[in-house]
Amino acid sequence: MTELPPFEVLLYELQGHVLTITMNRPEKRNALSARLVNELVVALEAAGADPEVRAIVLTGAGDAFCSGGDLSQMSGGGGESEGKVPFRGGFVELNLAFQRVQKPVIAKVRRYALAGGLGLVCACPFAIAEDTATFGTPEINRGLFPMMIMANIFRTVPRRRGLELILLGERIGAAQAAEWGVITRAVPAAALDAEVQQLAEVLANKPPAVMMLGLEAFHEQADLSVADALPYLNGKLFECFQTQDAREGLMAFLEKREPKWTGK
Repeated sequence: MTELPPFEVLLYELQGHVLTITMNRPEKRNALSARLVNELVVALEAAGADPEVRAIVLTGAGDAFCSGGDLSQMSGGGGESEGKVPFRGGFVELNLAFQRVQKPVIAKVRRYALAGGLGLVCACPFAIAEDTATFGTPEINRGLFPMMIMANIFRTVPRRRGLELILLGERIGAAQAAEWGVITRAVPAAALDAEVQQLAEVLANKPPAVMMLGLEAFHEQADLSVADALPYLNGKLFECFQTQDAREGLMAFLEKREPKWTGK
């Protein structure tokens, strides 16, 4: 396991091959302070470097996922003292960290994900929420605009749906969020933990080396033209065939047995 810094507003818990990262500011509904954003960057970097981590669950402490950016800091009040974790970045670096971690991340959403919290949900490949959860970008009602999270929102939902979210500033329910593609699915609150854990374990049991190559390729090709994407993906396919995981998967299929992944 990678040596970890002294996180102050974040919990980092690895069980088996599933890592749970918990935003730990329940008294602020896990609002994204500068310290929390930096610790999330560091946590994702640590997860990416740790071969024992094969799937990641992102959630919030208490009864809510995340209320968005900490407005008390943005308005000049309630600033934080310097944290114990080395500085790695802000919102830009955090959004990029979700792409660079190269491991599947599941957002587990209780109660609500608003503003920057919704941006985190859209940054994750998977998002499962309790069926009473709500989602929204209320920034327009505060005289602000969700600039930083638009990159994630419009890579997740259709243009008209995204514009409806950010220009009206209204909340939508979990069923509507699932229909729009904001989340993967909604489940009863009592089933949320088990549903997320099951998905995380399924993902953690996939070939790690191939998973990392695939996610790297997915993000890299997303903004390429088809003419540029195809030769790039052809090269990544060749890399995939060279992994021990690929060879093991093919051999296990031929021998009619379960594969034993090494992550190499």
